[in-house]
Amino acid sequence: MADSKADCLFCSILSGDVPADIIFESETAIAFRDINPQAPTHVIIIPRQHIPTINDISADDQTIVGSLYTAASTIAVAEGVADDGYRVVMNCNADAGQSVFHIHLHLLGGRALGWPPG
Repeated sequence: MADSKADCLFCSILSGDVPADIIFESETAIAFRDINPQAPTHVIIIPRQHIPTINDISADDQTIVGSLYTAASTIAVAEGVADDGYRVVMNCNADAGQSVFHIHLHLLGGRALGWPPG
């Protein structure tokens, strides 16, 4: 598990060392298209602050985490999926599917999404 900024893929995207198709930026978050999309619209939304997992979120991080959902809403409108519906998912740790240990939302839309997800 990569839990430091030094070996974090998303921190490397934030620093510009790794390219990404960035579609949204704010003071607290950025969003980019997933390189392995699971739906026609699949966007990753990350905080600029490195927080490895949901378990590492503190009360001081409420504004940052809230900003991820505000970004999701804005992006859903811009991507044209807000009215038909979209899913926002945050995984925690490997058994839940987290592969990059920097909290992030997956925004998925553009098709009907089944439930339960898996």
